[in-house]
Amino acid sequence: MKPKTTGSERAGAAAEAGAAAAPKLSRLITYRTVSSREPQDIEIGEFDGFIRALPELFPLVHRHLGLERVNGYGLLYHWKAEPGRGDAPGSSGTGAGAAGAPLVLMAHYDVVPVAHPEAWQHPPFSGEISEGMIRGRGTLDDKGSLAAILQAVELLLAEDFTPARDVYLSFGNNEETSGTTAGVTAALLEGRGIRPWMVLDEGGAVATQAFPFVDCPVAVVGVTEKGILDVELSTEDPGGHASTPHRRGATARLARAIVRLDENPLPAALPGPTVEMFGRLAPAARFPAGLVFGNMGFFRAPLTRILARMGGESEALTRTTVAVTQLQGSSAANVLASRATANANIRVAVGDTVEGTIKRLRRIIRDPSVSLRVVEGNEPSPVSATDNDQFALLAQTITDVFPDAVPAPYIMLGGTDSRRFTDICNAVYRFAPFRMDRQARASVHGDNECLGVKTFGEGIVFYTRLLRSLGAGQ
Repeated sequence: MKPKTTGSERAGAAAEAGAAAAPKLSRLITYRTVSSREPQDIEIGEFDGFIRALPELFPLVHRHLGLERVNGYGLLYHWKAEPGRGDAPGSSGTGAGAAGAPLVLMAHYDVVPVAHPEAWQHPPFSGEISEGMIRGRGTLDDKGSLAAILQAVELLLAEDFTPARDVYLSFGNNEETSGTTAGVTAALLEGRGIRPWMVLDEGGAVATQAFPFVDCPVAVVGVTEKGILDVELSTEDPGGHASTPHRRGATARLARAIVRLDENPLPAALPGPTVEMFGRLAPAARFPAGLVFGNMGFFRAPLTRILARMGGESEALTRTTVAVTQLQGSSAANVLASRATANANIRVAVGDTVEGTIKRLRRIIRDPSVSLRVVEGNEPSPVSATDNDQFALLAQTITDVFPDAVPAPYIMLGGTDSRRFTDICNAVYRFAPFRMDRQARASVHGDNECLGVKTFGEGIVFYTRLLRSLGAGQ
């Protein structure tokens, strides 16, 4: 029987792993791999530099794993299983059989732009390591996970370790723009007859200060994610000179539609994964939350109403949300708009559909002169199970590395590349193995993004344990 590690041993291992790998992540942060929907705005040399740096930083990975480029700048590594374990005898070696279905670990190395670099306490692409922190855009989203995965594999290869299942590392280059690389990768695997045993991407984290009445950290594992829908609202008008305006012009009607959407949120409900999340939190919650969470059959409706009124993350758990993010009207200050548009970014709740959401928007706006056009949209992802070997492995690994945290399923409010894999795998999960308090979560896509060296080390330890545990008892 393997002896249990003590808290000090765990902390020491994480600190050691983080300190050893921090310079590697620091180097990767310096590459300005900012993705954009406009090809001319992408600094492709930065993406090339990032890819060229990987063999230098992780030499064993590149010596022992197969690597192919996907869709130009996507990276797909293949770590073959121990002979006789990853595939049934006489199989093709692709991991297509049920017994040998592979694990896919995902991350992406593109990042969002830095809107106000002057607001950063440290330059956003410096990769500076100071006061126990690795600083810069992408440390949390998502180069930290990518570097932790590669470092875990590097360490295991140094020990001549071979996994019990085939392992694929799928690293995307355009996740932040909902690009096509992840979909191309999934189609590539499907074309080879490969159906993964489990897919693990970014998403949840070991969150602190996230749930009222719950004092311990909660390791939230995304079992599904909301759909993402962009809808263009538009109005038209003859226009004219601003010196002779008329009532109910294009901008006024568009503004009225936006206000109606703001004042009439879509219906609230608690889907099954959220109910299960609260149920798992019940033993760790203080009174009266523990009583409520432990009796969701009775308290589901009132808790739904309470969360819906709280706003922010709490409200987003309960409904399809609508956020107007872009507005456009006249091209000149003294010209009435002949056409006014707004983009509504909508996160479609599990249980809702894109079609049903559009119908509700039309009913709320109540103005046939406002046109709605779907720019881009996808349905909520299928819900992955929590009573299978895959989730059990994740939960046990979380408990081993973060014994003070409660593993719990939840619905991802944002989108990830993993949704492209749900057609070829029914066990798709979203979890970044890093501790994140409220300030850290706010820095994702915000200012002063950073990752603690020890926190980074915990992520490396997590992936190492996960890979070691493949095949154990399964």
